[in-house]
Formats: sequence, C-alpha cells, structure tokens
Amino acid sequence: MEWKIEPREHPSDLDRRAISDALEIFSAARAIPYKPDPIALLIKEPERAHTIGGLWAKFYYDWMHIELLFVPQKYRGTGIGSQLIEHAEDMAIRRGCVGVWLDTYQFQAPRFYESLGYDNFGYLSNYPRGFGRHFFRKLFSDQDHTASET
Repeated sequence: MEWKIEPREHPSDLDRRAISDALEIFSAARAIPYKPDPIALLIKEPERAHTIGGLWAKFYYDWMHIELLFVPQKYRGTGIGSQLIEHAEDMAIRRGCVGVWLDTYQFQAPRFYESLGYDNFGYLSNYPRGFGRHFFRKLFSDQDHTASET
C-alpha cells in the first residue's frame, strides 16, 4: 500500500469531512458514537426581530459543551449572562449530563465563569500570542471519575 502526504494551505470542507468521518468511524467502534445535539438560548430585544446575542451549546458524550456565549455590551452586568448559563445548566442536568465544559480567551470572560463555580482545568498560553485560552468545567456529580484523568 502506498500513501503520500499532501499539504494544503486552504483545505476544503470535503477535506475536513473525509478526516472527520474516518475518525468518527474509528471512535464509534471504541466508545460512544459522536452525535452532537445542539441547543441555542437566544437574546432578542422586544422591538427587534433579530438575535442580538445568546448561548450556543452541544450535548455529546454525556456532557454539555458551551461553544458560544455573547451578551451585547449594553446588557453586560444585568445578569443576563448568568441567566443564560443557569438555564443551560438546568437543561444539562435534566438530560443527565456529567457536567458542562467550555473555553474562553483571557481577554473575554474567565472571571465570569469562575464566579459561577466553574473550575479552570486547563490553560493554553500565547493563544493568541500575548494572551491565553482557559478551559472550564462544572461537574454536577462525581460520576466522571470512573475514567482516569491525564
């Protein structure tokens, strides 16, 4: 069998999908199949029809992963961010999730998540250069300790 490595500076969505599909097949044979179930909590002003912010998350592998959270500047400090997180956590608990995890940049909101009881379980320095990226989680129980942490 022959193979070659072909570098691509601007890969296509099909290139990504080929790798992703192969990885999903490999992983599904060894673990739970990856079947993300997305949810959104949208912020809308009564006089506007369009979304001005909110939360986007996915449920998979018995966890909720918050991918996006944005609160417009004029609404920061009003409690809407905390309400979004609380609502998302309630949804995760109802689905029997182990917990919630997310990541945020140093210049975004690490203190906000700490104030809500999230544990910083990882940090990537100089991402982007001069800053860092924090990884947070909140456990709902000790049930995730069945697998060893590395």
